[in-house]
Amino acid sequence: MTMTVDRDTAIVALMGTSDGDLDTEWLKKALQHAMILELATIPPYSCGLWSIMDPVRDKDVHHTIREILFDEMSHLALVGNMLNAIGGTPVLAEEGVVPSYPGALPGGVRPELEIHLAGLTRSTVEMYSLIEEPDEPIVSFSPDAPETYTSIGAFYRKIRTAFTTIGPSAIQARRQIDFDLSLKHGKGNAIVPMADLGTVLKCLDIIMEQGEATSTSPENPHYLKQGELSHYYAFRELYHGRKLQRVGDRWSFTGAKITMPHTYAAAEVPPGGWADHPTITEHDPKVLEALHSFNCEYSGMLRALQTAWGTDDPTCAKDQVAQAVAHMGKMRQVAQTIMAAPLPDNSGWHYCPEYRFTRDSR
Repeated sequence: MTMTVDRDTAIVALMGTSDGDLDTEWLKKALQHAMILELATIPPYSCGLWSIMDPVRDKDVHHTIREILFDEMSHLALVGNMLNAIGGTPVLAEEGVVPSYPGALPGGVRPELEIHLAGLTRSTVEMYSLIEEPDEPIVSFSPDAPETYTSIGAFYRKIRTAFTTIGPSAIQARRQIDFDLSLKHGKGNAIVPMADLGTVLKCLDIIMEQGEATSTSPENPHYLKQGELSHYYAFRELYHGRKLQRVGDRWSFTGAKITMPHTYAAAEVPPGGWADHPTITEHDPKVLEALHSFNCEYSGMLRALQTAWGTDDPTCAKDQVAQAVAHMGKMRQVAQTIMAAPLPDNSGWHYCPEYRFTRDSR
């Protein structure tokens, strides 16, 4: 049976609900939106990561973006577990649910921001920063500018309030994915079953602190290596080309120089994908096949995750998670082929993966 999601209930509308009116149904809608919001960050970040030509030579920047990407994947999984724990079912693999690019962030978060897919540049790093920017950053873009948008962190704080409002009785560890990434990616990257309210609240704190840190420090307290920064500040370091350091009682980007990696010049994916490019009408069939193959692997990953959360059979769920991981590995391989291919217009730009949902499978 085809599942649908109420896309008309935007995050900004959910944020307008008074705390006293938060209930389980509100929380189900909010968590579904949160999953799609997390999913929306993965394509732009991964395109930036995969455009790095030599991950060994540029290992520091590659490591920074790679760990942020794994954080986002962990956040997606943790929120999926939360949704199942209160009786919902995650929807990831349906038309109209999967984010499209270029486009806005789901649910009305940062409505002035358009998200596009392209290789790693100073401009795309700035876009990453804007996605992750806290309500009250320790080091801001413009300290005097009033904030008039709903941030990801503010949305999660509302979700946290909803969980404390409905209490522990609504939480049951049903259809949970258990996949520990903490040894390879940091102590905050354990995808754990939501057995009780305490676990839920702890995981929500991890999600918020990995993204925007705390009110007193830019560091990620759930690190792989001590001193790692939360997502927002790590991206701001790359944008400024300088390490963030504490000077007296303030933080500033005045530390050691950071050199941007050598990258494939992956151009922005046009609306509708490369086949709908406004001026390029003929594409190498091998490139088109690679683009389609990537979209199939991406869509297969989403279907596998949706099936994993939708089954009551733990063995089936574990198998589906393994399939999702396999799809991710193939996506990375195909993406490298795509980004190495120059556009046929002699502009010097290269192709970039499209991240388009398709019913086709591989």
